[in-house]
Amino acid sequence: MEVVGPERMAFVERIRALDEGLSPFAVRSLDTPGRELPEDECGVRTEFQRDRDRIVHSKPFRRLKGKTQVFIDPEGDHYRTRMTHTLETTAISRVVARALRLNEDLTEAIGLGHDMGHTPFGHAGEDALDASLQERFGRRFRHNEQSLRIARSLNLTNEVCDGILTHTGQREPASLEGKIVRLVDRVAYINHDIDDAVRYGLLDEDDLPYEEIAILGDSGSKRIDRLVHDIVERSEGVDDIRQSAEVGEAMLSLRAFMFERVYLGPQAAPEHEKAHGVVRAIFEHLVERGDGVDEIVDYLAGMTDRFALTYAETI
Repeated sequence: MEVVGPERMAFVERIRALDEGLSPFAVRSLDTPGRELPEDECGVRTEFQRDRDRIVHSKPFRRLKGKTQVFIDPEGDHYRTRMTHTLETTAISRVVARALRLNEDLTEAIGLGHDMGHTPFGHAGEDALDASLQERFGRRFRHNEQSLRIARSLNLTNEVCDGILTHTGQREPASLEGKIVRLVDRVAYINHDIDDAVRYGLLDEDDLPYEEIAILGDSGSKRIDRLVHDIVERSEGVDDIRQSAEVGEAMLSLRAFMFERVYLGPQAAPEHEKAHGVVRAIFEHLVERGDGVDEIVDYLAGMTDRFALTYAETI
């Protein structure tokens, strides 16, 4: 039911005052063009706050706790999951948004929702589902597009949907808030994946490239601090989210190192083979069962690592 009267009016005035204090480049909470399906307004939350709450209370978000980043269902309590990655990305993104006087609520909603459509088994699972879809149906799978599909099902605002879709891929986000999440997503996963790789025994601290570590810092917290300060300093007062050449190149070089040594390294091959085998087995089973392609994608992409492993054993 639509909220009207003094309560709504007082709320709008408070939000308008907050909007006036934002950067001229920020998205205003009261200027959102809305959702695909119009809804009555809320008397105590902005539209972006409502999006945040819908994401947090959704089943796709809850399942992120059972999807690991790099390793398949590892033993140990301290490895990152897709949910902890999401929370780390969102927390760092809000710091940047606040420092630049951008819309924190929009930034938070994009950060929380950006990986809702990710498959089990990280990028290995995504690659396996993509390959299976190409072979069987001539279509592709991208987790950002699946995240958008979920966002649309939740009837999230257009700005949040845009930020979720464009957090990776060729298209750039339409808002600076979306650009923050796009960049900070990399900041977060590069650094926490280093931590997990060292814990797992794939890397030693001494293996990390010297020049990049000298620029960014010799610990995860120092690197994140350096990267955040650099983003804020370079983006202050401009209609863009930027990095300095030195820091940006060091981050990209460290990312390339992680792909070579961890994500696509020889030690990861058994994990990738296992992920590919599980995803392909489930995919073929669902095809033979007669499920439609959209149903297969939604079901398989929504699985947690452990559920997928158990399901594959049953078939």
